[in-house]
Amino acid sequence: MINNNKTNVLFILVDQLCASALPLYGEKQISTPNIDRLASEGVTLTNAVSSCPVCTPYRSMLLTGRHPQTTGLVVNSLCMRHSEISIADAFAHNGYRTGWIGKWHLHSGAWPANNVPDWVPEGRDRLGFEYWKGYNQHMVYFDGYVNGDDWNTEQWEGYEPFGLNKFAFDFLDKNKDEPFCLFISPQPPHWTPYQFAPEKYYEKLPAKLELPANVPDCVKEKSLEAHRHYLAMILAIDDSVGEIIDYLDENKLTDNTLVVFASDHGTQLGAHGIGHWQKRSPYEESLNVPFIMRLPGRLEQGVKCDALTSPVDIFPSLCGLCNIPVPRSVEGYDLSKRWIGEPDAFEQEGILTMNFSNLTGCHDHHAGGNEWRGVRTKRYSYAKWLNGNEELYDLEQDRLQMNNVVNDDNYSLVYGALKKIMEELQDKRCDELIPCETYKEWVDNKRRIIRNAYGPLSDPESIPDWSLLHR
Repeated sequence: MINNNKTNVLFILVDQLCASALPLYGEKQISTPNIDRLASEGVTLTNAVSSCPVCTPYRSMLLTGRHPQTTGLVVNSLCMRHSEISIADAFAHNGYRTGWIGKWHLHSGAWPANNVPDWVPEGRDRLGFEYWKGYNQHMVYFDGYVNGDDWNTEQWEGYEPFGLNKFAFDFLDKNKDEPFCLFISPQPPHWTPYQFAPEKYYEKLPAKLELPANVPDCVKEKSLEAHRHYLAMILAIDDSVGEIIDYLDENKLTDNTLVVFASDHGTQLGAHGIGHWQKRSPYEESLNVPFIMRLPGRLEQGVKCDALTSPVDIFPSLCGLCNIPVPRSVEGYDLSKRWIGEPDAFEQEGILTMNFSNLTGCHDHHAGGNEWRGVRTKRYSYAKWLNGNEELYDLEQDRLQMNNVVNDDNYSLVYGALKKIMEELQDKRCDELIPCETYKEWVDNKRRIIRNAYGPLSDPESIPDWSLLHR
């Protein structure tokens, strides 16, 4: 079905899925035929980097194309400024119907993560998304809640990815004759204190699981137990992706819909002795995320693309694929020509990687102890912590990052070059490696952003400058 000759966008954003946990990127213990089908019919990015590997900072970058130093969203559960121009605004301005379904995590929300309605108010707190069946953040995967119009709540039936799909099909049934931009954001395979996945998915797993060699013995037993839950959730996600693919096929939307499958960050899996469910580390388990795109007739089939892609690059690149003007507020790069495979298309040399907060616990607080900055190139990953520790890895020779070569004379020139790239990227963002507690000054008592790296900001509920939608 052709929608005014415009390309639809259907973006599936899961939570805490590292690339290496998918067969497409090397996992040998499970099968994901539906995700694999998307890849066989489209393009797989091998260097998609979650540059600040934690939920709120990533999601703010994805939806605004702007860095945490600009949005002010450096830790979880902060409120996005109303003046931020989002991908929903850009697409709606060009005649698209927009929708958000599932986890948001760009508002203060409710905590702890129990089964209560978790509201995101109507208006600019939803950044321009019209159809809304969302929640800010909770970890209830069976019969959980979303909120919709006004203060109304609805409860999905069954397991979250399939429950959210029903809302998605409701949106699509109503809007498939018009161009649409729809995000579906299930929380699995993120950790939960409750039930992880339907039992039938555990039955599909091998009796004995294995973990990568960079998971030390001291955490292996706990990591293996967690990994069984993790893989079961991934199998369920794959089935839910299959439901979406089937819907598009049955409704003749496949040929004119850009489907994206991605994750906001990875998880450590126990690598380097860090707990299975932890992220916020400068290691590939946290940083390297899946990113798969299918758009028949525009994107090649079965292609792997090694373009370095940061979260801030996704918004402008989707605009590029759909012929939508990129708002002047966006800081990321339009990489669509590189994704398409055009010769001599622009590429960036490195991506600034970062973490502002603690490693364990204190997810939503300005608590320090694990502040670091780094740079990720196609071959190398470098990081420096606030306490002065440094690590450098040659990913071509050491994908599991088990050999820190920061003091190896053979890498002295690489070390110097990477430090220079990192410092240049920091200067561009007016970024400093400072204690996390410093960022308390950036928020008011409602967790709204009142300043950023460049200084004080206007009222956090001020309206957008809509002239920025135009180049």
